[in-house]
Amino acid sequence: MIHLGIDELQVTLSDFVVTITLNRPQKLNSVTQEMSNALVEVAGWVNESAEVRSVVITGTGDRAFCAGSDIRGLDRYATPWDFRNRPDYCDAIRGIRKPVIAAVNGFAFGGGLETAMSCDIRIASTTASFAAPEIKLGWIGGGGVSAFLTQSIGQSNAALMLMTGDPIDAERALAWGLVSELTEPDALLARATEYARTIASRPPIAAETAKANLRAAVNMPQEQAITYERDLQTVCFATEDANEGRRAFAERRQGVFSRK
Repeated sequence: MIHLGIDELQVTLSDFVVTITLNRPQKLNSVTQEMSNALVEVAGWVNESAEVRSVVITGTGDRAFCAGSDIRGLDRYATPWDFRNRPDYCDAIRGIRKPVIAAVNGFAFGGGLETAMSCDIRIASTTASFAAPEIKLGWIGGGGVSAFLTQSIGQSNAALMLMTGDPIDAERALAWGLVSELTEPDALLARATEYARTIASRPPIAAETAKANLRAAVNMPQEQAITYERDLQTVCFATEDANEGRRAFAERRQGVFSRK
C-alpha cells in the first residue's frame, strides 16, 4: 500500500479497488501542487500494482467533488512557462492505465470538471453541478476540457459551457451525456464502488485493453481504430486469463483471473 504523508489526499485499497479521495473540504477539495504531486505518485503506483484493478475518485463531503486548482497557489509560479510545465493532476489521472470511475458528489468546476472528464466513467450525485468557469477569470482550462466536452456533449453544448463559464446541474449533465448515471448523495460512493468491483472482477488485461481501445476509437481514423482493436483482441487471446475465461465458460463456473 502506498503511503503519501499528505492528509489532503486519501488512498484506500479493498478488493482490488483503490479509492482516491480529495480531502480538502474546507476549500471545496481544490487541488494544491502538493496534492497534484501526490496524485502523480499514486497514478504510478496504481499502474504498477498487481493489487489494483480499478479506481474510484471522489471528494470529501457533499459540497464539492473538486473545485479545481487552488487559485491562490497559482502565483507561486515564477513564469507562465513554469506553470505550463508543472506536474498536472489531470495528466496523472489520464495516465492511469486501469479503469477509473469518478464519483462526483458536488461541484465539479474548472480542474474538477477536467478531473472528472479524465476518468473513464462518471457517476454523479443528484446535487452535483459542472462548470468550466475559467473564462470568468481571463483564461481557459488546460487539462483537456475542450476536447473532452466536445467528445461527450457535442460542440454546441461544449461551447455553451466554455464560453459562458456557467454551471449545469446534474439532470442536464445526464441528458447531455456528461455522466452515465445519477444517484442520491448518500448512495453515490457505494454505487461507484459497485461498478468498480464489477470491473475488477473481469480479466484485468482485457479491462486495461478495453480502456486503451476506447481511447484509440476517439483518436484514430475509423479503419485504423478497427485494425488496432483487432490487434488488441489478438493480444488478449494470447493471455492466460483468456484461456481461463474459455475454460470457465465451458465448465459453467466463474473465472479466476490472474492478470497474466
